[in-house]
Amino acid sequence: MMFVILFTYVFGGSIQVGGSLSSQDYREFLMAGIFAQTVTFATAGAGAGIAEDMHKGLVDRFRSLPMARGAVLTGRTLADLVQTALTLVVLAGVALLIGWRTSENAGKILAGFGLLLLLGYAFSWIGALIGLSVRTPEAATSGGLIWLFPLTFISNAFVDSNNLPTFFRHIAEWNPFSTTVQACRELFGNLPPGFEAPDAWPMQHPVLASVIWSVVILLGFRTLAVRKYRRAAG
Repeated sequence: MMFVILFTYVFGGSIQVGGSLSSQDYREFLMAGIFAQTVTFATAGAGAGIAEDMHKGLVDRFRSLPMARGAVLTGRTLADLVQTALTLVVLAGVALLIGWRTSENAGKILAGFGLLLLLGYAFSWIGALIGLSVRTPEAATSGGLIWLFPLTFISNAFVDSNNLPTFFRHIAEWNPFSTTVQACRELFGNLPPGFEAPDAWPMQHPVLASVIWSVVILLGFRTLAVRKYRRAAG
């Protein structure tokens, strides 16, 4: 909510997107980035929660129960997904109050939020791996945030990536975070007048690219996290 207010009312009339300096155009451009940032920042909470469970010995209790080792992590990440969904509902309500609007049908809007939740769930497995790799919840929180800031700010979340320096523009165009943001803008109908998507493949096919990125991250980090958990609980 602080990011919404800060970028909307402090920077909103100063940042050009497409060919527009309209605060309303920027508000609609911004919200997909804020939604995506919110679901990815939940990574830190997921990592801290798992680190706390390990630190308090809760995992030792689960070891004596007849369950698959990966079920503990799956349950934890799904619980975090539910919390993330509730956060998105609240944030969407705030966005509507400040004037954010969509111009597509309900199916596309729901698909956009579905992509956000898929990205958030995929990133929660990164948080799970971090939580299993550190010794304290505090370290998990720091480790879960320190890499998220460059990921979210070297992207198209807050500015048009076409305006970035060449090196950072290429990073932003292939950033999985940027891909989901671009997909949501298309699905919400929030692309500003005169906006031209970059030529990079993920920006030209953002919905498909978003699904691919999220599934690859999910499968890769779930495998690593479950393997790490089995060693930690063994």
